[in-house]
Amino acid sequence: MPALEEFTAVVIDCTDPTMLAGFYRKATGWEVTYSDQDFASLGNGGRMQIAFVRIDGYQATGWPDARKHAHLDLTVTDLESAVKELLALGAAKPEFQPGEGKWVVLTDPEGHPFCLTTGD
Repeated sequence: MPALEEFTAVVIDCTDPTMLAGFYRKATGWEVTYSDQDFASLGNGGRMQIAFVRIDGYQATGWPDARKHAHLDLTVTDLESAVKELLALGAAKPEFQPGEGKWVVLTDPEGHPFCLTTGD
């Protein structure tokens, strides 16, 4: 029997949890399940959540950057349309794009990288 019963959240350090939760709410369609000035979380009705916690003085890593420790991978139906929609929501598209067109790296409004792919 494993020591951990269930994986329930990915928590992302940031400077503005409410703003970042709003971005990911629009990007995923998930609902905000909690929000205050120091912490916000999103869910889709299941047990897994994405959460954001305020860290004073937080600075996101760049892309590419050896300090990057984790990022989100998200599957989309239409890569080009998803990129356009996310850019309109406040994401940015770094110049460096590995993966030879199989995925696109974007950064959220605070600079956290995330990848989009069709899963093909």
